[in-house]
Amino acid sequence: MDFELLEPLRELYKEQVRLVGEALGLPKSLIYRHPFPGPGLAVRVLGEVTKEKLDTLRKAQAVLDREILESGWYDNLWQYFCVLPNVRTVGVKDGRRTYGHLIGVRAVLSSDAMVAKWAPIPHHVLDRIALKITEEIPQVNRVVYDITSKPPGTIEWE
Repeated sequence: MDFELLEPLRELYKEQVRLVGEALGLPKSLIYRHPFPGPGLAVRVLGEVTKEKLDTLRKAQAVLDREILESGWYDNLWQYFCVLPNVRTVGVKDGRRTYGHLIGVRAVLSSDAMVAKWAPIPHHVLDRIALKITEEIPQVNRVVYDITSKPPGTIEWE
């Protein structure tokens, strides 16, 4: 395929791109949407990636999206997401012992992604997120909140 790649905005930083978007009259929901990993959702499944794991993670992310929006925290966060590590945990559901997935929740504050602080989301919001994820997704019996800043960690888990 013979073509010339043109990237006129390549050198702009995120805030500069947002200014261009505002000048063009683009919707705020598009201009200020949170980042999503280029490789896709699979980068947030640690270990072997399967359809079942992707479905579980997709459902958990949908719950997190809903709860972050309803809580009013969306505009405060640089980025937030669920991750499905290669860890299974013991739990109890409906009076029975379970061996299910763990979902990690990550939310950070930043201005440039070079440095990020974990977001101090109120406990009642985190409690609701954990409750809804474990209630709505039978395969999940534990939710943890990542309170690691960058550095020493990174925003994504991998």
